[in-house]
Amino acid sequence: MEIFVYRKGETEVKENYTVADLPALLADESNIVWVDLLAETKEEIAEAQNILLKVFRFHYLTVEDCIETRNQPKVEAFPDYFYFIVHGIRPDTNSSNFRTKELDGYLGKNYVVTFHLERFRSIKAVKQQIRSSTFACQRGAAYLLHQILDQLVDLYMPIVDDFDNSINELEDRVFQTKQGDDDKILEEIMDLRRSVARLKRISTRQLDVLYRISHGEFPQIPENILPFYRDVHDHLLRITDLSENYRDLVAGLFDIHFSVTANKTNDIIKFLTIFSAIWLPLSFIAGVYGMNFETMPELKTRYGYFVVLGVMILVTLSLLFYFYHKGWILQGKAETAKSGKAETPESTEKPDTPITGK
Repeated sequence: MEIFVYRKGETEVKENYTVADLPALLADESNIVWVDLLAETKEEIAEAQNILLKVFRFHYLTVEDCIETRNQPKVEAFPDYFYFIVHGIRPDTNSSNFRTKELDGYLGKNYVVTFHLERFRSIKAVKQQIRSSTFACQRGAAYLLHQILDQLVDLYMPIVDDFDNSINELEDRVFQTKQGDDDKILEEIMDLRRSVARLKRISTRQLDVLYRISHGEFPQIPENILPFYRDVHDHLLRITDLSENYRDLVAGLFDIHFSVTANKTNDIIKFLTIFSAIWLPLSFIAGVYGMNFETMPELKTRYGYFVVLGVMILVTLSLLFYFYHKGWILQGKAETAKSGKAETPESTEKPDTPITGK
């Protein structure tokens, strides 16, 4: 537990207070008090629970929500304070495995209480900020809470950029997929889809929390501080819009992947079909020619073998020409050649000489 106290008119924020000092500190409404509770062990959880219930006298259901770590973002109003749950980004999260951690908090008239079971970079950043400058504390407890939420939301942006890069990379890889890599690409797309869904779900619910906080619903936030909360809300709104776009892009990745796979399958089937179509008449000719009849024409002719072989070659070439004429084979090279010719300038005539007059 860390307790930060700013007394009006002082030039620095004081620390190293104990639980016994809290009642007197909170009684003086000119003080700005921030109590940060980091509970990483069972003993620390029990101590934090005791402080929340007996010192601050928060509602026991909100304290239960603090200890429980599977809550969705929300905000609840009480007569002298409001309770909120928001989610921050884990340091080890990425686009293929989006993970968050819960931050619980309370805002009263002159105090902020934060409770978390894991360390937060946003909390650490605000602590460093108020140790070097009292500006945030001078503007009141509501502004101090704004600083925490602002830092928390800003840490979403690098992950959002990572989503954008991952989607672009997968789009390129889908077109270059080799046979045997289809399952791996599909698995990566599924992981990305789940991460985008989590980002969308968390950001949408958190957006509702910040909307209520930033639009004057709670008297603990003065009117002159509300624009700062609306700015945080706007940042999160942008993240929510991007997550919606990413969800559509990932759905498009599925369509592209299946289209590419279907095209490759069609190419294989086309090759096998053409191969079979060529060999079918050749097999027919060889089968007829191989029938053992004494009176069969050309059976004992000296050049009969070469004649039949020539017929087979002629049939093969005729079929290949027919398939090419129908556009079933060798069309890629032909189209490339045509496009190359189309790009060549049709005329190399010199430009007209301008007419000049005296």
